[in-house]
Amino acid sequence: MRGGGPVSSSVRCRGRSLANYIVALLHGQTRLQQLRTLTTSSKKQSIPAAAVHTAAPSSSSPHSGSGGGVLSWLLGEKPTGPFVPELSVPLQGLNLPAPLSEHRSSPAAKTKITTLANGVRIASEDTHGSTCTTVGIFVDSGSKNETPAGSGSGCCSSGASHLLERMAFKSTSNRSHFRLVRELEAIGGNVMANASREQMCYTGSSIKTFMPEMVEILIDTVRNPLFNEWELQSQLSIVKAESVEMSSNPQCVILEALHSAGYVGAFGQPLLARPEFSLGRLNGEVLHDFVGRNYTAPRIVVAASGADHDELLSVAEPLLSDLLPAALPAQSNTPAASKYVGGDWRQSVDSPHTHVALAFEVPGGWRNEKDAFAVTVLQTLLGGGGSFSAGGPGKGMYSRLYTRVLNKYEQVQSFTAFNSIYNETGLFGIHAAAGPDFVANLVDIATKEFLAVATPGQVTGAELQRAKNTTISAVLMNLESRMVVTEDIGRQILTYGHRKDVNEFIRSVQSLTLQDIANIARKIILTPLTMASWGDVIQVPRYDQVAMRF
Repeated sequence: MRGGGPVSSSVRCRGRSLANYIVALLHGQTRLQQLRTLTTSSKKQSIPAAAVHTAAPSSSSPHSGSGGGVLSWLLGEKPTGPFVPELSVPLQGLNLPAPLSEHRSSPAAKTKITTLANGVRIASEDTHGSTCTTVGIFVDSGSKNETPAGSGSGCCSSGASHLLERMAFKSTSNRSHFRLVRELEAIGGNVMANASREQMCYTGSSIKTFMPEMVEILIDTVRNPLFNEWELQSQLSIVKAESVEMSSNPQCVILEALHSAGYVGAFGQPLLARPEFSLGRLNGEVLHDFVGRNYTAPRIVVAASGADHDELLSVAEPLLSDLLPAALPAQSNTPAASKYVGGDWRQSVDSPHTHVALAFEVPGGWRNEKDAFAVTVLQTLLGGGGSFSAGGPGKGMYSRLYTRVLNKYEQVQSFTAFNSIYNETGLFGIHAAAGPDFVANLVDIATKEFLAVATPGQVTGAELQRAKNTTISAVLMNLESRMVVTEDIGRQILTYGHRKDVNEFIRSVQSLTLQDIANIARKIILTPLTMASWGDVIQVPRYDQVAMRF
């Protein structure tokens, strides 16, 4: 045993780490055979298994004894030492306590809402064990409330929501922009603003200790903006650059085009400020007028996740109790009426791919809850993605548009179902992209997919169940984020007047049937068609040819 080189020296010292044996195995087949011989010899000199049980019954392990353990497993031998159960087998005689969830569970967090005398609503949900707080101010105001040029109802405010998003957290009557930034840095805060067609939101996150400071900064930003000329001009240049950049993004262009072509009135107005139409008219006076018209008490919700409701109320109420419950008599805050009519929009652009979208109205929007939930599941059911998508079911690779289109037609670059749902209306459609020579086929395929889901028997129970499970899991995972919970509280209160329990959503989704999916799909495609195309649009089929197929 002493003449075997490195292998025999490792065997000679039984106290050494098992890693020496594994290293020895890497030196080749010849030395592995030497190791087999040495191990066989050592077995004859080892202590009998019964003696091991008697001497140390509590210290048996895969590493003890020369006839068992990892080395024998590596060599393919059957262990002759003491029996050690697998890790998946419970140890005999060991009494484990019951799992924590069986004898103590934290109560589900409840959303508390308080309405002030002027109509401002303050809502919160205190998440147990959270050390941070996210607070948001949500305003029932967006591009639908803007006044287009030539409307005869006051100054043009088209693009104001987009610019207000950029002007958030700038100088106020109480602090300069520099001071605001330094205060946020001092508390480790993170803030952002977002404008949409129906709502405007300002959110901030910090540790719980600094929740009062964060609330005060948010309210100061919303109530007391100065709109200094130098800050305004700086942000106008940024908005102009963003608009130019968006004009070369087909996804953004198509979505804007579907609204402008499909709606007459409020929802037909652009969300993004257009350099050629609105940027030259926007100034501090226009923004002050827009805020005065729309940022009134009944249209504001303060929402928080991870905050004690009484503490939030004690901070926010003194800062908001004097807010006007309505706009001044000389001001009007009623948005223009909006009606879905359908239509066609095309833009010729030098691009290797042509983008086409077919969309229809979702009547009733979020306030038609059953249909809205069915549309959400229908979108997941159709799914889709890009030709280079990677991932599992959550990425859409088991959806109908992926298995039936993207996996079948190599010419298709992307094929995705989408929806944009609002309080009273919405859009549902398919956005696809391919080379100009395949664009006619692209429209034909999209048409067939719409008709298929609207036909009973075309969707299987397994597809529907997968879509329902995916929808529910996506919602539950998103609600693990404080930011999402805060947004969910604020937007639901603006839409419904209260926050619905997530279990109600889950029950509604689980109750959907194949007939419900066919009914909502049929209901959607019976509304007027809206088409938008971008790229080489010469070979895109005519609007009337496509519309007559539905």
